Amino acid sequence: MTPTEFVGQLFIIALLIVLGTFVVVVLIRSIRIVPQAYTGVVERLGRYHKTLQPGLNILVPFIDRLKPLVDMREQVVSFPPQPVITEDNLVVSIDTVIYFQVNDARAATYEIASYLSGVEQLTVTTLRNVVGGLNLEEALTSRDNINGQLRVVLDEATGKWGLRVNRVELKAIDPPLSIQDSMEKQMRAERDRRAVILTSEGSKQSQILEAEGARQSAILKAEGDAKAQVLRAEAEAEAIKIVFGAIHAGNPDSKLLAYEYLQTLPKLAAGDSNKMWIIPSELTEALKGIGAGFFPGGVAPAMPGQPNAAPANAAPPVAGPTNTGPTNAGPAH
Repeated sequence: MTPTEFVGQLFIIALLIVLGTFVVVVLIRSIRIVPQAYTGVVERLGRYHKTLQPGLNILVPFIDRLKPLVDMREQVVSFPPQPVITEDNLVVSIDTVIYFQVNDARAATYEIASYLSGVEQLTVTTLRNVVGGLNLEEALTSRDNINGQLRVVLDEATGKWGLRVNRVELKAIDPPLSIQDSMEKQMRAERDRRAVILTSEGSKQSQILEAEGARQSAILKAEGDAKAQVLRAEAEAEAIKIVFGAIHAGNPDSKLLAYEYLQTLPKLAAGDSNKMWIIPSELTEALKGIGAGFFPGGVAPAMPGQPNAAPANAAPPVAGPTNTGPTNAGPAH
């Protein structure tokens, strides 16, 4: 092999290697695989040409250029705390969280240089405008209202950027330390006041229930006593009727009645608390009945040394002149 032929062969081999490398590069630059949930913007000769969808895509080598892929999923961005002045001139620190999603890759690529930075700055300015019209108490208690206003403003402003703001949340609202101390004292005083009120209400309800229970107990006790007295009186009345009927059925004479009367007299004086015994006026009549039962004619024989008793139907003695002199009174019985 002559040197000329050898050089020709080397040239051919080198040309084949260059052609092979060129073909490989062309194939690599022509084939683009886009992952799921991503899109790509293609420029042809510096101008927007099309948007690549997920999957296998073919480009024209050296003419089409693929820009960085755009994430089409919902993104969550937490911004650092921002100082905001409220309507009552208090500086509060507010943390915000934005939930947004890119729905137009072309607009997100060409309408703004960095949509993340744009969303952050727009959130800060909108937050200051909204919170600046509220005092501290309203800002602390109106988070839903603030979130709604921020979402509406941000969604409207970022629409031309190809973004859709889904949610805006205030993660924290931190007032100054002095205000926090004052708020804690106020809340502590409010809790103490509520505790005192609840304790008083509980004591009041307890007293009301106790009084109601005592009233119900007294009413039930009175009703029980009344029913017991009624039943006792009915029983005594029934017993009197039975005794009265038995007495009339037996037809007792005056002797038996007088005897029973005398048997009942000692019971009148029974008991340790009886200090005085008053003899009823019917005692003499009872004694007369007993005497009439034991002695015919109704007159008992006189004791030796005593005058005979006058008969029951004797005339009363004639009253004589009264003795005005002093008399010795006998012992009282």
